Amino acid sequence: MNWTWAHNVTTWAGLTAWFLAQLIKFLEHLLRRREVDFTLFVRTGGMPSSHTAACAAVLTSVGLRDGLDSALFAVTLLVTFIVMYDAQGLRRAAGQQARILNQMLDQLRTQHRIQHGKLAELLGHTRLEVFAGLLLGIAVALLFHAAIE
Repeated sequence: MNWTWAHNVTTWAGLTAWFLAQLIKFLEHLLRRREVDFTLFVRTGGMPSSHTAACAAVLTSVGLRDGLDSALFAVTLLVTFIVMYDAQGLRRAAGQQARILNQMLDQLRTQHRIQHGKLAELLGHTRLEVFAGLLLGIAVALLFHAAIE
């Protein structure tokens, strides 16, 4: 088995940025609510955007390794823009719709016997959460590259 990916700084920058974003959400929840919730490591939504952080770290690393004029940089830039747009647009709208549907279901449950669980409401991000993920990802990639050079 070829394990060369394990030595790829771009891979580690992306994974680390994602993990740090999720860790920030976990620690913020722990400090604010005084409760441990490990599901925050796999949930979407919240501050900062882990998807954006991971994409931004990969984008920055590719730019540093292959150059801003490379085809790979163009692809990662496009994918990063799509992820950021989706996080603060489509996924956020889906979360808002889920919140409204949950309110409607709660009202119906008081009048009828409905056996349906709650829909996930925290799906997307605000622009600030996406921007924070972008900054986190860039910072992680810059730190990784500074450490190896």
